[in-house]
Amino acid sequence: MAEARTAKNDKAAAARSYGTGRRKDATARVWIKPGRGNIIINGRDVTKYFARPVLRMIINQPFMALDRAGAFDVLATVTGGGLSGQAGAVRHGISRALDSFSPEFHKALRQGGFLTRDPRVVERKKYGKRKARRSFQFSKR
Repeated sequence: MAEARTAKNDKAAAARSYGTGRRKDATARVWIKPGRGNIIINGRDVTKYFARPVLRMIINQPFMALDRAGAFDVLATVTGGGLSGQAGAVRHGISRALDSFSPEFHKALRQGGFLTRDPRVVERKKYGKRKARRSFQFSKR
């Protein structure tokens, strides 16, 4: 009986694919599997978590590039950053998971720029400055 359970778990594990995505200060752990297109982020539906349509569009871009919209179920956990950074992190994670799911997706994802991590992060504040670059107001008199 235990052998049947492990064989079933191996099939389930083989059907799923994992990818880690990062953007700004956000990190996303993403699992994909063939399904009906359900996207769950931090235990909530994508329409509840990302209320703005632009953020949902960002998440679906890798599927649109592969013409596979609605073909995969996505389960993601995201931490850090704001909503925009989290959406970018989920997109990066989905792209990496799709790449590991099937090597034939690699070329289209690479051409779309979905596999490259966006290196832009917030610049640190410097001493003697009001923000990272903004100086205090100069007073002549």
